Amino acid sequence: MNRARRRQILLGAIPFLTLGTIWQMNAVYGWLAPIHIPPPMAVWGAIFTLQDSCAGLVDALQQSPGCLFTSHILSSLGRVGLSLVVGLPLGVAFGVLAGMHRRLANALEPVGVFANAISGIAWVPLAIVWFGVGWLTTLFILLNTVFWLVFFNTLLGVRGVPRVYENGVRTLGGKRREVITQVYIPGALPSIVTGIRMSMGFGWRALIAAEMIGGDRGLGFMLFVSAQEYKTEEVFLGVLVIAVIWMLTDRACLVPLERWTIERWGLVWRPT
Repeated sequence: MNRARRRQILLGAIPFLTLGTIWQMNAVYGWLAPIHIPPPMAVWGAIFTLQDSCAGLVDALQQSPGCLFTSHILSSLGRVGLSLVVGLPLGVAFGVLAGMHRRLANALEPVGVFANAISGIAWVPLAIVWFGVGWLTTLFILLNTVFWLVFFNTLLGVRGVPRVYENGVRTLGGKRREVITQVYIPGALPSIVTGIRMSMGFGWRALIAAEMIGGDRGLGFMLFVSAQEYKTEEVFLGVLVIAVIWMLTDRACLVPLERWTIERWGLVWRPT
């Protein structure tokens, strides 16, 4: 690891270390009551509390201790993963096809703006009426959020590619497939990556809200139930798990994708 990388990691860790220190000082000096800000050790202990709460189901359900907390995490990850597997390819494909036709792109751009304005948790009440409480409701909310963000950003990216590049490929004998794969998708990739990043971030937020209101399992459902029972330490635990999962996803998937494509091509730059 070079010096610049160590410096970047250190600078990124400083805000978290500062917040952690203040959090521990609050636990020691009692500036705020534990019901408002639980001590760090209480949040850590909430993991084992959630594990023990499921221990009684081992014989009946043939599950291992800790299944409650684990099932909440896996349920949320499963919903996000399924929505991304379905929503991202559809959003990119329809965005490219719409953006290639300038009149169609101009006609669908207001639709994208309108859909993004109401996508996400605004659909929760209707989704509960349509699908009831459970998987379908949260999956519908996630797909709605992911698809429209990726579609809209892809459409804008493709529409922004200069027509001269397409004409150049066609002059050299390129077919429609070459125009799409060698002109439109590479040219629109900064917008596509932005759309993917936004869809995953907003998708997580929509998921938590949907699970709180219309879910029967998941991290959002766990937060809602814990808040109703005034278990603040479990609420803090859920929030931290959500944040850690998103940070790991961003660093493990999105940052390498950006580095291997648009950063390598010189379309964006990363501060050193």
